[in-house]
Amino acid sequence: MYTAHPDRYAEMPYRRTGRSGLKLPALSLGLWHNFGPDRPVETQRAILRRAFDLGVTHFDLANNYGPPPGSAESALGEALKADFRPYRDELVVSTKAGYLMWPGPYGEWGSRKYVLSSLDQSLSRMGLDYVDIFYSHRPDPETPLEETMGALHTAVQQGKALYVGVSNYSPEQTREAARILAELGTPLLIHQPRYSMLDRRPETSGLLDALDELEVGSIAYSPLEQGLLTGRYLDGIPEDSRAASDSPFLNSDAVTEELVGRLRALNDIAASRGQSLAQLALAWVLRQGRVTSALVGASSPRQLEDSVAAIGNLDFDADELARIDKVVQG
Repeated sequence: MYTAHPDRYAEMPYRRTGRSGLKLPALSLGLWHNFGPDRPVETQRAILRRAFDLGVTHFDLANNYGPPPGSAESALGEALKADFRPYRDELVVSTKAGYLMWPGPYGEWGSRKYVLSSLDQSLSRMGLDYVDIFYSHRPDPETPLEETMGALHTAVQQGKALYVGVSNYSPEQTREAARILAELGTPLLIHQPRYSMLDRRPETSGLLDALDELEVGSIAYSPLEQGLLTGRYLDGIPEDSRAASDSPFLNSDAVTEELVGRLRALNDIAASRGQSLAQLALAWVLRQGRVTSALVGASSPRQLEDSVAAIGNLDFDADELARIDKVVQG
């Protein structure tokens, strides 16, 4: 029987999400790649237990996480039943709807039928009565935004979600989503964009400015750029790495000599701060407090521990930030 560590809240900082009453840990655990039937169940459960012991109270999912789709939610459901039933009120569980889940015209995107059906399926897989945050995973170019946001509002009204968010929405779409939800009486809690030292679109597009203005929280996914911003690629492409596989998210063509040179330069900056490259990357995303939380994945408890150690140094001086910008932007 798992018993959570008594000092699990001693070190992890918690940040208020926008203007809401909900606080999220600076680092949240994403169950995107490493939770499914191709991974040992005991390893998955060990990662979840270690995360909670370290104060990582937020587990982030989507209906299509796995592989195969749905399996990450099922894996979490088993872990909740086995280990976390006494701690449900200490956990924030989030999921999303937007990508393909079943055949036919109602199996993806943002229609009311799909969004609410997907949520019911997610709750069934996880064995939960509600999720804490329910997202529209991507904007639907053919469905009125009023319909998609109305479905999120209905999920809250039905008691199946406490808060709602959006992911992969542009600044303009985010503003409109926030306006619609405000009129319905369900505030937009959070936006989940892709954001890292190597992918600064939330800054350059004005998304972070829009979130500041709207007083909406943010949680960054892929802050380690699919593993590029770790020590794995400092000497090229390891045979067992994601870039060496047939992953649609990172291929070998992306790992150029120029990129490896930049990664080595960033690693030197990290070393001067007493951090690993991954810790530097996470600290950079969390700098200045504009991002509420950063999502990390983990294939082992030790990897998770390395990521969580980033919270020990989240401050940057102007020279460090300038050096990072020079390396990344040239």
